[in-house]
Amino acid sequence: MKIVFTFYIILYTISGNAQEIFSATKTLTSFAIEDAVIYVAENDFELVKKAALLLQQDIELVTGKKLAVVHQLPDKLKKIILIGSKEQSPLLQHWIKNKKIKAPPNLWEAYTIQSIENPDKNISNALVISGNDSRGTAYGVFEFSRQMGVSPWYWWADVPVTAKRTVFIKKGLLLEDAPKVKYRGIFINDEAPCLSNWSKEKFGGFNHSFYEKVFELILRLKGNYLWPAMWGNAFNDDDKLNPVKADEWGIVMGTSHHEPMLRAQQEWKRYGSGKWNYDSNTTVLQSFWKKGIENMGAHESIVTIGMRGDGDEPMTNETATALLEKIVKDQREIIRTVTGKPASETPQLWALYKEVQDYYDKGMRVPDDVTLLLCDDNWGNLRKLPALNEAPRKGGYGIYYHFDYVGGPRNYKWLNTNSIPRVWEQMHLAWEYNARQIWIVNVGDIKPMEFPISFFLDYAWNPEKINANDIQTYTEKWAAKQFGATYAKEIAEILAAYTKYNARRKPELLDANTYSVERGEWEQVVTAYKKLLQKATALNAKISPVYRDAYYQLVLHPVSASANLNEMYYYVALHKNAFAKKWFIANEYAAKVKELFEKDSLITVQYHQINKGKWNHMMDQTHIGYTYWQQPPVNKIPETYTIAENEAKPVPPIMDSNRVSSENQVPKNTKRNLFFEEAAQVRIDAAHYTKAIQNKSIQWTILPDHGKTGDAITGFPVTQTIKELQPDGPHLEYEIYTYSKDSCSLLGYFSPTLNLWNNPNGLQFAISIDEEIPQKISLNKEDKNTGNGIWNKWVGENIIIKKSRHFLLAPGKHTIKFWRLDPGIVVQKIMLDFGGPQAGYLGGEETLIK
Repeated sequence: MKIVFTFYIILYTISGNAQEIFSATKTLTSFAIEDAVIYVAENDFELVKKAALLLQQDIELVTGKKLAVVHQLPDKLKKIILIGSKEQSPLLQHWIKNKKIKAPPNLWEAYTIQSIENPDKNISNALVISGNDSRGTAYGVFEFSRQMGVSPWYWWADVPVTAKRTVFIKKGLLLEDAPKVKYRGIFINDEAPCLSNWSKEKFGGFNHSFYEKVFELILRLKGNYLWPAMWGNAFNDDDKLNPVKADEWGIVMGTSHHEPMLRAQQEWKRYGSGKWNYDSNTTVLQSFWKKGIENMGAHESIVTIGMRGDGDEPMTNETATALLEKIVKDQREIIRTVTGKPASETPQLWALYKEVQDYYDKGMRVPDDVTLLLCDDNWGNLRKLPALNEAPRKGGYGIYYHFDYVGGPRNYKWLNTNSIPRVWEQMHLAWEYNARQIWIVNVGDIKPMEFPISFFLDYAWNPEKINANDIQTYTEKWAAKQFGATYAKEIAEILAAYTKYNARRKPELLDANTYSVERGEWEQVVTAYKKLLQKATALNAKISPVYRDAYYQLVLHPVSASANLNEMYYYVALHKNAFAKKWFIANEYAAKVKELFEKDSLITVQYHQINKGKWNHMMDQTHIGYTYWQQPPVNKIPETYTIAENEAKPVPPIMDSNRVSSENQVPKNTKRNLFFEEAAQVRIDAAHYTKAIQNKSIQWTILPDHGKTGDAITGFPVTQTIKELQPDGPHLEYEIYTYSKDSCSLLGYFSPTLNLWNNPNGLQFAISIDEEIPQKISLNKEDKNTGNGIWNKWVGENIIIKKSRHFLLAPGKHTIKFWRLDPGIVVQKIMLDFGGPQAGYLGGEETLIK
């Protein structure tokens, strides 16, 4: 039969979610699959056969019908689901040759899903899921399953499958897709105590049974790459089936940034001898590394090269660039010798992590085929990007990112604190500056990072399909995939809000002094969490009981735990304030602290009891009682004190001292954003500009929900730099009305972007009031050594505040102007200060004329 391809419906995926494959009912343009068989060639890749079996499982989960998986076509057959790779499936090759179907695109990991009529004798309808390679085929299968209603998190977060009597496939369907970032993966790290204790209880440790669950999850999320758990663990050594199963599942394996040549740190502890020092122990280290490449065999891998100190420590100060270059040269010679192929034919990366970036900045280079893995600062802020005019590298550039971290200024491991708008903004920079070869993210224990993991891998699949204003829609679609469409919008709002609140300051960094009691900040924060918890709890009562376990893990638990922790520290703050003034109510506040501390542990117990204890230990992480960067051995209640009744003083009436009155008049009921002075300050949310001046080169773009309290704003595209400030150049204007005059300060609140291109003056913007000459200001040139000094304040508080001095001749109307110069600068708030009260952690409420 001749197939006319122009009649096909061409569908393309958007952020990993394609347009509909399925029809709601059986029609003349659809067919049911309950009487189909799943065909896969006997000689196809092991991953393709696994995908066929998982599709069989998924269809049974949805319909209750178990379709046969066959390797030979039965004589009598009406419907078939053909799953095959272009390279290994003879039937697929036959149909392509005879123009029955379209071949999958000749692209890395591309897949095609198509439905055809009468492709062969006795076959009336066929659904063909084909891939350019084995992983492409698997991605096609899992796209089919995802649209059918099987979440990638069906096992890892107990997301239920909605049952249907049958499913109907649209006729004339052609769906094609392929990833934009080549290697997309996760790093299981900092996995003790939670994941370690859980895996021991459920699987007996980090063995192949555990990892097969991880491999399946990665593929369902359309990833392909893994750095395995390494705290006391060695992937290749702990279970000899681990690498075998990884190869069967088509997972590209690697080792972390400080574990060269595919050998785990623990393997050095077990089998190494002498010092981890290439100068003094060359022969032993070469032999150790050679074994790693021998173990790799034909398994698909990316080899980490280079060297850091033992145990993820920096190299000594005396280490010379020449020595590191020799190490890389010798490692590549080992790769060449063992594989029998040029070293350039084995994928390799060099991670510019922490002090290693300093070696690169001082001139160290590696061969062109090696991927330069650029890194964030462990807190989600990229440290370096290639310049647009740099010569292309054969190995390209990649990004190592963090959702979890152990180190200064404080560990953050307990809950998800990753705001998706910020992740998007930073990884958008990576994409635009051609860091596209590898994206890998440290996900800690996997749980509770389900939502940001989904986003990271979906965005890596196609960064061009998710823009800044698509994030809310993405979140709603993700919620719908887990919990159905009915409450998806409300659930998405909760997901966005709790991560936004938690990102203001990591839970491990919270204490009684984080927010101001006097300015009402603590009350504002706790009230917001309580409202969010009320909303989440109300939804829990409304959703179907089958969703409750998943809902608790993904939504209710993080909201409940976060709300409780913040309320506890609020009462610690109230207690300290009352105790200092000898108010008897301090005792009541202390009792409340104790109650909330105990409730924290009960929330953990509840998590560990869901689904018959399936996730026991997953919330073992301590998070209360930090005294420095490292975690406390147990949660410790904050210290409180007791006041004797005969020593107590009466509590004075509450006075609101923050508002001031003035005879000056300002405009009312205007449609424009105008701002006035209150308590000697004008406070502005930067996205609420009065006027935006832009041109063909630069457009102002609001980043929704990308701020501590509201939206943020930046100039796009991020690939454009303005070298000379022009009067009519891109800038934002904010019309303000003041009662004060004379000397004042202007404070800008910025997302903590780092000096991505090592500019001598850092990334710059300009600021002015009225017609004064704009002041050029560096956002980040003070950061001379990420990991120390001012950087600790920036990331701990999740903001950079820059101050400039100005002088107003008279009260009344003025215009603040913010000028775009360097890309990557994201402004959240602006405050004009005549000496008013301390603004507080959140910068104070906006003084917008209503």
